[in-house]
Amino acid sequence: MTTTRPTDRTVLITGGAGFIGSHLANALVDDNEVRILDDLSSGTRATVPEDATLIEGDLRDEATRERATTGVDLIFHEAALVSVQGSVEDPLGSHAINATATLELLEAARREDARVVLASSAAIYGHPEGVPIAETDPKTPASPYGIDKLSVDHYARRYHELYGLETVSLRYFNAYGPGQTAGDYSGVISVFCDQALADEPLTVHGDGGQTRDFVFIDDIVQANLQAATTDQVGGAYNVGTGTSVTIRELAEAIVDVTGSSADITHTEGREGDIRHSRADIAAIRSELGYEPTVSLREGLERTVEWYRQH
Repeated sequence: MTTTRPTDRTVLITGGAGFIGSHLANALVDDNEVRILDDLSSGTRATVPEDATLIEGDLRDEATRERATTGVDLIFHEAALVSVQGSVEDPLGSHAINATATLELLEAARREDARVVLASSAAIYGHPEGVPIAETDPKTPASPYGIDKLSVDHYARRYHELYGLETVSLRYFNAYGPGQTAGDYSGVISVFCDQALADEPLTVHGDGGQTRDFVFIDDIVQANLQAATTDQVGGAYNVGTGTSVTIRELAEAIVDVTGSSADITHTEGREGDIRHSRADIAAIRSELGYEPTVSLREGLERTVEWYRQH
């Protein structure tokens, strides 16, 4: 399958030194003028491609935002505070970063007439009534983070309807892959990889029967490139694989891939944890031509290899 890529464009990637943003930058930098706006609070300078321009600063700062957006044709908006727990502890701070700053970016895009491909999230669905989850299913976010993401998902689509701005919202399910660092709020795969490679117990919250749709970074990038070039603007699409795995099965797979002697232990379940999550990807398949290309096993092997080297 061939993915159409933007070429000869001036591209801004917010959060472009982070996990998803840096992979996007690497996919685009050979054929476009790429600018990265990042405050380096979670991303690192080392991930920025040599031929990209790094603007170190905060999207919320008007002068920084104007410098980053002036003359751009295309914006990939990846910058966010991606922490459900952090949003619960500081809902105002989460809203300022995830919602207000995005609205200001949409205004800048409107001034420049630049297409915006925006990172939304499966968190907007909250506790789904069933799986797979379709784009039209109820949206009842269970955290301030989910509310923020639902807000900007709506804003992006209204900006298309009201002002003719070309927008596409991508509702990521559980992204993973090389370059995702383990931490309090990062993906469970990065945490499990760290634990398995250190032969430390893999800690599974609750009974491990929770299911998630894990989508490899290459397929996240594919969806973004398709969203950047499609005629189907003004909509929102799930980005996942359409398959799911239990967290216990995931832990077992990572132990197997790493060849680790680590045990799998169970801890207290997390309050408010969503039980089942799996994307319905019929819409993005039919309208954008998206097709997941990396199986969970292959994705885990490639991710573990990266962790071994880093």
